[in-house]
Amino acid sequence: MTSKAFMLQRICIFAGKDFDPNSDEQVTEILKDNFNIQLPQRRSMNESLAAVASDLEIIDLIIKYRQS
Repeated sequence: MTSKAFMLQRICIFAGKDFDPNSDEQVTEILKDNFNIQLPQRRSMNESLAAVASDLEIIDLIIKYRQS
């Protein structure tokens, strides 16, 4: 079982810097600047992330982190 702290550590390693995966603004900025991913517009950030979840492992980690 993966702890939330371990998931956060992995997310920050992928991103190359510390940030808050619960912050919609920071998630959008990291994905755009570091991975050139534009999230589609959806009703919520979680729906937008789910729409592109298969693109990168960091997106799956962010989704799991936000759900835990």
